[in-house]
Amino acid sequence: MPDTGAPWNIPYVASSDLVSDWPTDSQDLAQAVADGLALSYNQVVQTVKTDTFSTTSNTFTPVTGLSASITPAATSSKVLIIAQVSFSLETTASVGHFRLAGGNAGDYVGDAASGRIRGVFAFRNMSDDQYYSTTPGVMVYLDSPATAASVTYSVETMSSSVTAGTVYVNISGRDFADDRGMRSASSITLIEVPA
Repeated sequence: MPDTGAPWNIPYVASSDLVSDWPTDSQDLAQAVADGLALSYNQVVQTVKTDTFSTTSNTFTPVTGLSASITPAATSSKVLIIAQVSFSLETTASVGHFRLAGGNAGDYVGDAASGRIRGVFAFRNMSDDQYYSTTPGVMVYLDSPATAASVTYSVETMSSSVTAGTVYVNISGRDFADDRGMRSASSITLIEVPA
């Protein structure tokens, strides 16, 4: 608002500064501000898994305790998924596959090709030394669940039916009961990203 320049410094109020249809316009403005504040808030949800898991399944199965749920503030919100998995395999022949599930995260896999598994990453031990340790695997995906209802995301894994063997989470394949063995931790973090 411009200053009138008068000695008493009374501000000038232009007609465009006025709310033309009070209280309706004021209520609409207040609601718009409230909606904007609600959408600017980023929810962050995290699950940390410290216990162990293993599977010999030849089809994708959820890693017990490695999932998290979030309720977006609006259907237009996106959800950033960050999953970190500490895993190992039984032998040098074993192959483990990993992917995300929940919302539309199932779309985050490789293209279909005859006989191939569709996932985010796979791993095979290349030496006997590797199954004395755990390996960190990370999956990051920005999902558009298109819902304001609760969505649960999880990490899934499977063992190759060709090589067989066990996939372990948070534990080494050998699991020595001394300082050669290790128990690891994994996590999944969900961050709401307003559109």
